[in-house]
Amino acid sequence: MKNHLNVVLFSLIAATGAVLLSGCGTTTTASGSGSDAKKIGVVLIGDETEGYSKAHIDGINEAAKELNISDRLIYKYKIQEDDGCKTAIDDLISEDCGLIISNSYGHQDYMAPAAKANPDVTFISMTGDYAAVSKISNFKNAFVSIYEARYVSGIVAGMKLKELADAGKLDTTFNKDGNGNWKIGYVGAYKYSEVVSGYTSFYLGVKSVISNVSMQVQFTNSWFDISGEGAAADALVKNGCVVIGQHADSTGAPAKVQSLLGTARSDNAAKKYVCYSVGFNIDMIPTAADAALTSAINIWKVYYKYAFTQYLAGKTIDTDWCKGYTDGAVGISTLNTSCAAGTQAAVDAAVSAITAGTLHVFNTANFTVGGKTLTSAKIDLSHYDYSTGSAKLVYQGDTVEAIKKDGDVSYFSESTLRSAPYFNVGVDSSFALIDIDGISVLS
Repeated sequence: MKNHLNVVLFSLIAATGAVLLSGCGTTTTASGSGSDAKKIGVVLIGDETEGYSKAHIDGINEAAKELNISDRLIYKYKIQEDDGCKTAIDDLISEDCGLIISNSYGHQDYMAPAAKANPDVTFISMTGDYAAVSKISNFKNAFVSIYEARYVSGIVAGMKLKELADAGKLDTTFNKDGNGNWKIGYVGAYKYSEVVSGYTSFYLGVKSVISNVSMQVQFTNSWFDISGEGAAADALVKNGCVVIGQHADSTGAPAKVQSLLGTARSDNAAKKYVCYSVGFNIDMIPTAADAALTSAINIWKVYYKYAFTQYLAGKTIDTDWCKGYTDGAVGISTLNTSCAAGTQAAVDAAVSAITAGTLHVFNTANFTVGGKTLTSAKIDLSHYDYSTGSAKLVYQGDTVEAIKKDGDVSYFSESTLRSAPYFNVGVDSSFALIDIDGISVLS
């Protein structure tokens, strides 16, 4: 949800055009747009060299190509969540963009006031969370149900873990915790709802295949930190974790897992590390040829084609939009040959069940909280400003029940009350939540 990326990147776009440097990053604009054309401005935290923004760029370009509007796109690359974002937005407004999109959570604090001041322009803050409660009619939020793909990628991880355990290829002392659970790891950016939703759905996916499993989450306190993510993965593998998932945007974790796979263990040189990786945003096989199993993928083209079509037709864009497998908006990358036998069939069965509505990722029968089945989860949809260290109410929202019923099944209904994730439940498990220093245990 909060993709605050600080990286040094280069920009690339397939559309022909001129590249201009401005104070807030790189602008790419296409030639041939007439004054009557409906232009589209895009504000990005990164560019094509970083997985998260690349996924957005790919989705935007694919949708624009299909709609024959590639020449109407104006990109602003490497725009941080500061006053430079306002400058970028102002530039796009001056370029007569009638639709302006941003892809990072903190951008919305500049998009919202711009929407108030420019009622004839539609502003979409991807991953944002307060468009609805702001009551600004031309301000929108959108996301995808990536937790569904994380659950499915967890099944891929669980199949590999089970195959290794059944074949006796794991060390029952090194790769199990004190309770007899096989250890897996997860590199998380921040302890935000989106990350909690992600690592919990991944864990539940693994657990649906092999029940005796525990997970350690190592936080990096950054969305993009190649060395930090690598260091987190290194610590997890050396603590005996067999599969490392991630909710962070670089290739650091898969690359580190690849470098450790099959090498002598630091605690016992006579034995070797057995470790695999599940990535995010992009296919990680080019980075980790043997260790990468698959990646959870946001398929942004689905949303952008919808939004562009509505915009071009002069129709209203949904204030909150979030779709998943049913609409083809999420998926996993191609399975590596290192995946366990039968993995594709298991994936296909899970995806079919999700799309049919018979599998709910956060089915309350599959986890407990405080030793009890979760029967209620009240979500406050208000927006608060925490910049001063204490919560200051900015927009009042309703408090809504997130536990829903589907026949006899109760489940936590993620990303339906708003598009951005709000799952922040501490499920009972053997989770160990570790900060970037590897010392403090976070609750």
